[in-house]
Amino acid sequence: MKHESLHAARRRSQSLRYRLLTLVLVPLLLLSGTVILLAFKWSSDYTYEQLFTKVNTDLRVAGDSFSRIQRSGQIELYWLANSVPLRQYLATDNLDGLLELLEQRRRLAGFDFLKLWTGDAQRALHAGGWIGSGIRHSELTAKVISNNGLVSAQADAVSGIEILYPEDWKREGVSEDKVLLPLVPTARAAPSDRKTEDRAMVIRTLQPVLDNQGRAVALLEAGLLLNRNFQFVDQIRDLVYGPGSLAPGSRGTVTVFLEDVRITTNVPASDESRALGTRVSKEVKDAVLNRGESWVNRAFVVNDWYISAYEPIVDVAGARVGMLYAGYLEAPFRKQLFKAIAVLSALVLAGSLLAGAAAILGARSIFRPIEAITAVVRATAQGKHQRIGPLRTNNEIGELAFQFDAMLDTLETHRQQIERDALLLEEKVHHRTLELETQNQRLKDSIDLLHQTRQRLATAEKLAALGELTAGVAHEINNPTAVILGNMDVLSEDLGEKRSDVQTEIDLIIEQVYRIRSITDRLLQYSRSSDLQPGPDLLPEPVSLAPLINESLKLMALQLEGRQIVVKQKHETSLCAMIDRQELQQVLINLLSNAIDAMGKQGELVVNTSNSDNGYVRVLVKDSGCGIDAAHLARVFDPFFTQGKAQGTGLGLSVSYGIIRRFGGDISVSSLLGKGSEFTIELPAAPSCV
Repeated sequence: MKHESLHAARRRSQSLRYRLLTLVLVPLLLLSGTVILLAFKWSSDYTYEQLFTKVNTDLRVAGDSFSRIQRSGQIELYWLANSVPLRQYLATDNLDGLLELLEQRRRLAGFDFLKLWTGDAQRALHAGGWIGSGIRHSELTAKVISNNGLVSAQADAVSGIEILYPEDWKREGVSEDKVLLPLVPTARAAPSDRKTEDRAMVIRTLQPVLDNQGRAVALLEAGLLLNRNFQFVDQIRDLVYGPGSLAPGSRGTVTVFLEDVRITTNVPASDESRALGTRVSKEVKDAVLNRGESWVNRAFVVNDWYISAYEPIVDVAGARVGMLYAGYLEAPFRKQLFKAIAVLSALVLAGSLLAGAAAILGARSIFRPIEAITAVVRATAQGKHQRIGPLRTNNEIGELAFQFDAMLDTLETHRQQIERDALLLEEKVHHRTLELETQNQRLKDSIDLLHQTRQRLATAEKLAALGELTAGVAHEINNPTAVILGNMDVLSEDLGEKRSDVQTEIDLIIEQVYRIRSITDRLLQYSRSSDLQPGPDLLPEPVSLAPLINESLKLMALQLEGRQIVVKQKHETSLCAMIDRQELQQVLINLLSNAIDAMGKQGELVVNTSNSDNGYVRVLVKDSGCGIDAAHLARVFDPFFTQGKAQGTGLGLSVSYGIIRRFGGDISVSSLLGKGSEFTIELPAAPSCV
């Protein structure tokens, strides 16, 4: 009895130690992880908050420098306008002195151009004298020029950002090398079809020039080009990111954007050159340019992550035309942050490991059987056959191990039976599925082929029957018309001088006979088009599609006259079609005429050519007209079917179908009622165009 009590006490002691170890290690691990996560979040948030605050301040300093450069231009022009030499030269009309003074001040002030205009701003000073060209008008010039067209004496110096297009900056004498920038594909940038940036961003300054009586006698105009102006961005960078302002290894950068294109920057590209022509990321563009917000955050700049700040650049009209950027590399700061967090994490983990090791050493006898059970569980999850076996312990763990081995044996037996049944079922399902797919595909192909063959056969039979009928009718009508014409000639001869009394009736009879012949000729033409083989006088030849289409459209010019119909062409093939040129033109004119009639007074007519499959070329004629009812689509190529048209015989599409089929091609139609119709012609392609 005493032995059983000791044994039970031992089992309780082992169980309590296991629970104690769990109660110690789990909170310890949770506490360690919580401390590390909180330290990481707090350090990261605090660090990035400081970084964002700094870059925001940097952007404000850069913006002040940007504004100061504009003000310095105003100051330069103010002193020049009030200088004694300028007034003396103007008073004495010393053009050479004025030109020399302007060039000297332009170089000293760093302007890209400096001009002197007359008081009405219509003539500028050049080497050849005062030349009339007229100053370029904008919101800026409106501030210094009064309503009477003269420079206002009360106006102060004004300055602002303007965007010059090629014709503008070329007139100012700016070199293409300073403006033109090829656009460089940039990761994360918004999609764009543009290849080159040809606009110029200029700080433009205007200053009225007054004489001694305070009258405005001239106007000074100066421009500072920002494209490729590296001195400008480097000067701001040196001011904002001086020595010791950044972490070791970081790099400060400043950029001026024209819209989303870097036109002057010290951001390096992958080859360490200036990243001119690269573009800002789409998210920054949407925020700054589209919504007019300032951006202070992490941003992907060309090829690396930077702590970045952006603000919009506004032109003289108040429109957002670009961005000013200041930022520095994020990696050195992130490296320092991770290093500090790693040291703190190492200290926390070291303390946790020491505490855990002490707890584990005190419960070693419990961990050994648990590890044995864990090893078997992992092996079972990996599909291995492994068992725990007997354990030298009499507590709950030993009983659990015995029951677990028994359960694994039962599961293994069931698993093997299920795998055998599953393999057999999968094989049967796969075999049946393949058979059904094969039969379904064969049935679908057969149905499609039968439908196409039946439709073509029906159309061919209709055309052949109608062609034979019209040929007979035309032949029978031509014989009596020939007799009528012959007898009219005899009658005219017999009447002699009396013929003049009935000449009107004779001419009317002959005119109507020729009209009958014209009708029979068209019937004969239709009967010939019903033959599925071209005649000996209509041999196929290589026909270039684009010129023929242009020629056909010219023939339709009279029908297009007075209508608001837009004609669009797109030729995507250089191959020719094997067909008789006149026959194909007849088909095209028929389709174009039908399309114009369907659109009425306005619409869009599209004619495209492209390569088709299996050595064919495709011609597409599409209109935005009334369309064809789905119930009538199958009959559009039937003879005499007009879908209620007031004019026409209903033979046009039928004849066109016969012509295309005669030369080995095909013609099809698709249409939506109220949306328009689309006719597609496919013809054999010629190996070469002669």
